[in-house]
Amino acid sequence: MRKGLGIALSVLGGFLVVLGLLAQFYAPGQLMKTPLDVDTTTRLAGTAELSDGTGGTDTFPVKAFSVTRADSERSDDDVVVFQNSTCLVKDEGEVDGCVSADDPDGRLLSATTDNFATDRVEATAVNDPKYLPASAEDKEGLVNKWPFNAEKKTYPYWDGTADEAVDAVYERTEELDGTDLYVYKVTVDPVPTELPGGASGTFSSEKEIWVEPTTGSIINQVDQQQRIDEDGNPFLLVDLAFTDEQRKSSLEEAQSSLSSLNLIRKTLPLVGLIVGIPALIAGIFLLLGGRRKSATA
Repeated sequence: MRKGLGIALSVLGGFLVVLGLLAQFYAPGQLMKTPLDVDTTTRLAGTAELSDGTGGTDTFPVKAFSVTRADSERSDDDVVVFQNSTCLVKDEGEVDGCVSADDPDGRLLSATTDNFATDRVEATAVNDPKYLPASAEDKEGLVNKWPFNAEKKTYPYWDGTADEAVDAVYERTEELDGTDLYVYKVTVDPVPTELPGGASGTFSSEKEIWVEPTTGSIINQVDQQQRIDEDGNPFLLVDLAFTDEQRKSSLEEAQSSLSSLNLIRKTLPLVGLIVGIPALIAGIFLLLGGRRKSATA
């Protein structure tokens, strides 16, 4: 019985120690990657002021939708490929998604589609043509999330309207529902842009982005955009933020991922070492003690 118990403790202890070492040194590297099954719709709401063509503006509520799906067939262990579509619509008639260009109520204000690829750990843009169609534009910096274990520093952040990477500057840490979030500020100074109808103008924006640092997930975003015509008159002013439901669901998803990562990175290694090592030592002691008794006999 002593020998059997020694074998059982040795096997259990060895298993727990190996499990703890794998959880500490191997598993995080496999888990801290952007998933290949991303399929999300991000919802924002706010107000817009649109030129009425006579020198004045019309003000009305708006909604924005951004649908992002991972292309698992083009993605691999290092890079994830995304297809994205966005739209800005007038919030009329209980609209709950993008509307077509020929919407009878004329609610569609803008719509874009995009293909991009990012590093699954660093979240930075990847421009390798083996992942993207020839029509995809090159990008720089972060595109749709922050890297795992984000830092309190400035990151390059891609702005599709400005068509360039701009600085996302760490400003502060805020707590939301018990979770610390890093807040980054992104400023786009006026840059030339084409307004609807082909007219020339400028685009600028002020944006704040709340990020859960361990997962790199964006939890909230507030965005103020200005499109000004070449005469200096406002053409389209937009003030957007994540909806309350969007902030809640984004935070819950990030907290779930964070709990899983903490279980792998912290709890399992502790269990492996605190329980596994004593069990392994006790098992070896019992086996060696049994051998000494046999030799004496």
